[in-house]
Amino acid sequence: MFQGRTLIPMLPAGDLERAKSFYADKLDMKPVDDRGLLRYECGDSWFGVYPSAYANTNQATAAAWEVDDIEGLVTGLKARGIEFQDFEADGAHMVNSILTSPDGTRAAWFFDSEGNILGIFEGADTT
Repeated sequence: MFQGRTLIPMLPAGDLERAKSFYADKLDMKPVDDRGLLRYECGDSWFGVYPSAYANTNQATAAAWEVDDIEGLVTGLKARGIEFQDFEADGAHMVNSILTSPDGTRAAWFFDSEGNILGIFEGADTT
């Protein structure tokens, strides 16, 4: 039924203008559409940011990007004021805000302006 269909992450925002500024200033992203829904294109996919009274209530990763240079990206985002979340996980180790799992996958997580947890991953097996 859904095999082969595009999955579109939808991120809630308590303040769309604040979210729009965050994505522009911190992540260099401009919406391709902002008529009540901020639509951002990423490669072959896109995600939406929409107004919601339930923003900042999710306690898990809402969306993530697969990247080629996680260390460079984390360093660059930190220079823009992004604070990464450090934590412990069984069998994994964290250095400079990057968690390395036993299979070699590396990941880092941060919050957007609306409390959504966003992740970046390098080396994830997506096949």
